[in-house]
Amino acid sequence: MKRLAILTSGGDCSGMNACIRSAVRTALRMNIEMIGFRKGYLGLMKGDFITLDTKAVSGILHHGGTFLQSARSPEFRTPEGQKVALDRLHEAGAEGLVVLGGDGSLSGALALHRLGFPVVGIPASIDNDIPFTDMALGVDTALNNIIYAVDCIKDTASSHARAFVIEVMGRNSGYLASIAAIATGAEYALVPEREFDLADICQQLRGRYEEGRDNAIIILAEGAGQAHQIADSIKDAIGFETRVTVLGHYQRGGAPTVFDRLLASRFGKKAVELLDDGTCGVMTGLSCNNIVATPLEEVIKGEKRPQDDLLRLAEVLGI
Repeated sequence: MKRLAILTSGGDCSGMNACIRSAVRTALRMNIEMIGFRKGYLGLMKGDFITLDTKAVSGILHHGGTFLQSARSPEFRTPEGQKVALDRLHEAGAEGLVVLGGDGSLSGALALHRLGFPVVGIPASIDNDIPFTDMALGVDTALNNIIYAVDCIKDTASSHARAFVIEVMGRNSGYLASIAAIATGAEYALVPEREFDLADICQQLRGRYEEGRDNAIIILAEGAGQAHQIADSIKDAIGFETRVTVLGHYQRGGAPTVFDRLLASRFGKKAVELLDDGTCGVMTGLSCNNIVATPLEEVIKGEKRPQDDLLRLAEVLGI
């Protein structure tokens, strides 16, 4: 191959820049030119790309987000939009494409693969809800951001004898909420995968209060319920002064952790090597600390297996 393209799509996450840098440096060492489409599939359909050389990716490794930027493109989901994107790839002289993103972005990569264009996907989703990879890009950084915030909030919760409902991202996945609860010693993690009885939670909190423990942390995945309704219910049931903190997009940003920098570098290198070897229509993934390739067809049809050992750990720890 003489020229490859790369783009970042969907929600951003820390580590994307490190991954772009790795892919570019790997390609250049293999005498392959690299171009980057700006603003994901939206920019791809417009033919908006830049040349990526060592200067272009210098000094970006430690920055969160993606310097190529990202955007959502409903038009690309249509057959007509995908045909336009394919034409733009050919016009740009690209012989292969690396796509960083979550399930929607990887579905787009699969669509292009089905049209006959060589594509490799890289899982980038802080929800860690993508099958066939132990960890997606950006998860570790997001978790560290959450844990820092929760630790700070625990200090004020203790000082003022308050309960805090802390909402984290996760419309369909409770990974961030459950892992953050384990790591911070929170009292509860409320996740969309499991039903919860708020009346029972209030009763348990009242028992804690009667034992002399006058503060609590409840970590809520955004898809599991309404934070303010839960906080009001706790206050009405047991009289706890209750506050809500929505971490929102704070979770997505910041310098990537060492884990994410290394994972990003490994994913980027592997993606370029796969395309150069003629392997396409796959997603890179982390399995038992090895970088593996799984067909995009299986990734899109698959479901993320629950990490039963972590759920059992949470139960043992009383979360």
